[in-house]
Amino acid sequence: MTNSLESQLHYPLGERLPGPGEVIEVAPGVRWLRMRLPFALDHINLWLLRDRADDGREGWAVVDCGIANDATRANWEQVFANGLDGLPVLRVLVTHMHPDHIGLANWLCERWGRPADSTRPVFDDSQDCRLWISGTDWNAARIASGLRSGFAGEPAVRHFQRNGMSNPEWLQQLRQRSSYYNTLVPEVPHKYRRLMDGMHVTIGDQEWVCIAGYGHAPEHIAFHCPALGVLISGDMVLPRISTNVSVIDLEPEANPLPLYLSSITEMLALPADTLVLPSHGRPFLGLHTRIEQLCQHHDERFAEVLEACAEAPQSAFDLLPVLFKRPLDLHQTTFALGESIAHLHALQSRGQLRPVAGADGVLRFALAG
Repeated sequence: MTNSLESQLHYPLGERLPGPGEVIEVAPGVRWLRMRLPFALDHINLWLLRDRADDGREGWAVVDCGIANDATRANWEQVFANGLDGLPVLRVLVTHMHPDHIGLANWLCERWGRPADSTRPVFDDSQDCRLWISGTDWNAARIASGLRSGFAGEPAVRHFQRNGMSNPEWLQQLRQRSSYYNTLVPEVPHKYRRLMDGMHVTIGDQEWVCIAGYGHAPEHIAFHCPALGVLISGDMVLPRISTNVSVIDLEPEANPLPLYLSSITEMLALPADTLVLPSHGRPFLGLHTRIEQLCQHHDERFAEVLEACAEAPQSAFDLLPVLFKRPLDLHQTTFALGESIAHLHALQSRGQLRPVAGADGVLRFALAG
């Protein structure tokens, strides 16, 4: 169902969506495909860009990968058979290190890299299928895929308890979910090409400009093609939902929300008629409108948090019904709680809230002054 904010955007493809193994051309040399996700957010959009290698070979660049599971691999095999015009994948570009984006990067690079019977010297990697990603997110993904804790397990339990979660059943489930990231991202390519803010990358006949964004991931890279008027926005700008901006157990004092809002505000410099290709939802027109909506959304949430904290000190968990007006399962609650903490930290950094450590070990926030 379309909400009032979404009706202010324009969807040039209407309700059309690519089915399993299907691709849809959204701009010259740009194809859209979707992969299923086993979460409430049940899909991710991936992109194919017509490409050409330095040695003249024709093929495709893949943007983002899906999570590592058999269903996603099978879906990719359908795309390889039906959506590539018989051409190979030449490189894999990843917007950021979250599992739905980088999960199958290693599989894709190996699937399209050096053939097993290659006679090329082992040191000749000129025809390898290389991962392109920001240096920060490559390192973060490599570290996270090797952790047996982080994002879940006992460290996450202590983090959530500190911020007010007390449901013993949920806490026990989090303790048992100790290999969350590396289950979805079992391996990250050990070599990569680094993407940086402002970098120009030639893909096929088009030049794409890298736009670094912060707050959602360590160093998220979006891709803008001025000639096509297209922005692959990753998770930074989504049409129907707001981007998750969380404080997690690995960086418990982080203040990511101002970074996120500053990053998307800088995208207002792009043309208003840019076609936005988001990681979730449908391609849309109305970039400036959507950025303004997202900034207003967080201003409203800030006001609601301040109002609640004026009545009594609030933990991040206390604020979940204030910030989220729908029932949440455990998976959704972990993201929601991270986002609640992010709002509190942003208001603390503005000098509007102050932390109050309770005798029960829970951190709550009261109005400053």
